[in-house]
Amino acid sequence: MKFLEHKAKEIFARYGIPVPRGIVASKPDEITDPPLPCMVKAQVLVGGRGKAGGIRPAETLEEAREVAGQILGMDIHGYQVKQVYLEERLSIAKELYLGLTIDRSAREPLLMTTAMGGMDVEDVPREDLSMEHVPAMIGLQPYILRSLAGALSLERDIAEQVASIARRAYELFRKEDAELVEINPLIVTGDGRVIAGDAKLVIDDNAEYRHPEYANLDQDRTPLEQEAHDKGIVFIQLDGDIGVIANGAGLTMATLDALALKGGRGGVFLDLGGTDDPAKVKQAFELLIKANPSVILVNIFGGITKADTVATGVKQAIDEMHAKVPVVARIKGVNEAVAKEILRSVGTHPAETIEEAAELAVRVKSGGL
Repeated sequence: MKFLEHKAKEIFARYGIPVPRGIVASKPDEITDPPLPCMVKAQVLVGGRGKAGGIRPAETLEEAREVAGQILGMDIHGYQVKQVYLEERLSIAKELYLGLTIDRSAREPLLMTTAMGGMDVEDVPREDLSMEHVPAMIGLQPYILRSLAGALSLERDIAEQVASIARRAYELFRKEDAELVEINPLIVTGDGRVIAGDAKLVIDDNAEYRHPEYANLDQDRTPLEQEAHDKGIVFIQLDGDIGVIANGAGLTMATLDALALKGGRGGVFLDLGGTDDPAKVKQAFELLIKANPSVILVNIFGGITKADTVATGVKQAIDEMHAKVPVVARIKGVNEAVAKEILRSVGTHPAETIEEAAELAVRVKSGGL
């Protein structure tokens, strides 16, 4: 789950992280009492707003409305601006960066900081970026905060404020099941205050059930992805034209890799997981067909999920939707003989290995069969 800046800052404030005053608006005439002078900031779930012209200053109410009208409706890296956030303008003495994420190789949270925060933080040399692992069992310890202050070369008062923000950010990171908490820039103002100038927050989708308060947030999903999400189906649209349906994230990713090696491109990524319900499989397959793939590659390993269960759901979807899209099927595992017979009855192209299935899907797509 990704959060727009203004919503992320609401959550930051709840955890005691200082944020500037601001208001949200969807139309220029909704702006009545902005904190002037202000920055008018496009609210989109993507970075690079500043360089794209999505963050601009305003001195007066009239100028704020005018700038908001120019930003609303903009296309920023494929995202249409539907809201703006008008935020008090700060006197900036220094821009820092602070981020928390998961280092999956170390299986621990990772705290990242640099004194070179701001618009081009991704270009900061590795030697100027401080990275400290946070022991998952004991949390953010004083020695890590001392190391942070030393790496940033901060005066004592500023260092204490940054350490306090880091502690609160880690508390948020842990309690909200976050994958990313990022403040860039973390602003040191001219009068010595430290404030989160921006806010990026991503919460693990797998923890969504623990956070029903965020259920209705706008996400960067296509209409079909949103429909699948609402039905509890893992469904991702890609830029290719071969639909992939498999069970388990590892097998699905391996199928996409095999397609790429054979010269194909996945257009839809649909992970059935461990479902054992033909109706659910049918529902998932119907979503796949709605994406208009040129060919569908079904790659199923029947372990927890029985192969014939998946085949039954696929057959029902093809029969009821009168689908004409060709289907390549590679089925292995429990009841695979029954599954193969079911899929053969609806005219699928059989394959024995994942490599053969990928090659066959590419050939079918190009009209080679």
